[in-house]
Amino acid sequence: MSNIFFRVYLVIFALVTQCLFAQQYPEGLSDGTLKVNGNNVPVKIYSTTEIGDLNAFPDKETDNNNLLVILNESNFEPAYFNYGATTLTKFKDSKYQLFDKDFKLIDAAVTKDNITKFKYAVKSTKPITASDKVELDTLFKIWDPSKGLKLGPITLHFYSLMFVFAFGFGYILMTRIFKIDNVNQKYLEPLFTWTLIGTILGARLGHVIFYQPELFKEDFWSVFLPISTKNGLKFTGFSGLASHGATIALIFTTLYYSFKIIKKNPLWVYDRLGIVIALGGAFVRMGNFFNSEIIGKPADPNSPFALLFPQQSSEYGPTVPRYPSQLFEAIGYVALFVLLWILYRKTNKKYQQGWLFGLFFIILWAIRFFVEFLKEPQGDEFIQIGSLNTGQVLSIPFMIAGVVIMLVSKKFKITEEENEKPE
Repeated sequence: MSNIFFRVYLVIFALVTQCLFAQQYPEGLSDGTLKVNGNNVPVKIYSTTEIGDLNAFPDKETDNNNLLVILNESNFEPAYFNYGATTLTKFKDSKYQLFDKDFKLIDAAVTKDNITKFKYAVKSTKPITASDKVELDTLFKIWDPSKGLKLGPITLHFYSLMFVFAFGFGYILMTRIFKIDNVNQKYLEPLFTWTLIGTILGARLGHVIFYQPELFKEDFWSVFLPISTKNGLKFTGFSGLASHGATIALIFTTLYYSFKIIKKNPLWVYDRLGIVIALGGAFVRMGNFFNSEIIGKPADPNSPFALLFPQQSSEYGPTVPRYPSQLFEAIGYVALFVLLWILYRKTNKKYQQGWLFGLFFIILWAIRFFVEFLKEPQGDEFIQIGSLNTGQVLSIPFMIAGVVIMLVSKKFKITEEENEKPE
């Protein structure tokens, strides 16, 4: 057991150390090595999702003769084909060579059919030929996956798929919990419905209120619908969701469900819902990981945690190696789920209504609080206390509430027989 704690300590120590000594990247460029026929060519790496910044990059003056630019699908949206084609032509005129994802040289003219095949633009002192074998080597990993599963003309985005997993596994898990507690399954459907409404609506409103309040004026309908009306009507999906908002909404929807539908103490419902939400939260953060959003601060390239997110939004700053903060949170939530499930199944704490929920609140928001030290801000951080950001400030009341709930849960103990009958 002592060895386990020692390893956990080393991981935490490594995280803190890497955070304190995180590297700064001049000009937003990171280092890599291009292996051409086995010969190492040091290169500076650049990437951006903004087509305007990409277009301006060939004109930037740098001290580096060898440059590698990672291109993204978002740089070449069909609606802006002409601008994208002009940008690639500009790179060619600036002595860049264009390659596909396998580093095969592309000399063909840019068309609407092939524009998304361009993956790299390389400028080197010695031009690369079509017969050369080229590989990119970096100290850090590069996270640049496809956006989803292509099903004919439709793309099933991984972010949406993770939400399906979150609610799907949540439904299965809650079915199992109701069976363990001998609760009539007819109460399951309305719980699922109200949880879904509370999560989506609350998370969306929470994000807009806490991070993007300007949307109420600039793009009102995007607050409630998965669309954008700026620069024309466009389907976007709900790209901004905040867990704090979802939590607040779920508190109220669960109160309604508890009093009006299942007629049990709300703390009884919260205890069981917390187990499900812990697992669901891990899936949501995995969705953020696939979307290259909610990313971490710049990391030392030698760090085992350093990842480059070429698809990250420009709002996070330069595209350089960063911490995968989404994975840190996801791992924490999985550990919380396992802990709550063991306590629910192996102890009598589920009969002390509110105890599991209070513990869930404390640990969940503590995970969020500490991971925030490694995160980049999400939108405008207009709620700050000292060096704490918006996410941390909003987490503190929830942690305090968790302590209070655990203390008062002593007053709401029930027997096994009382647990198995509606109130």
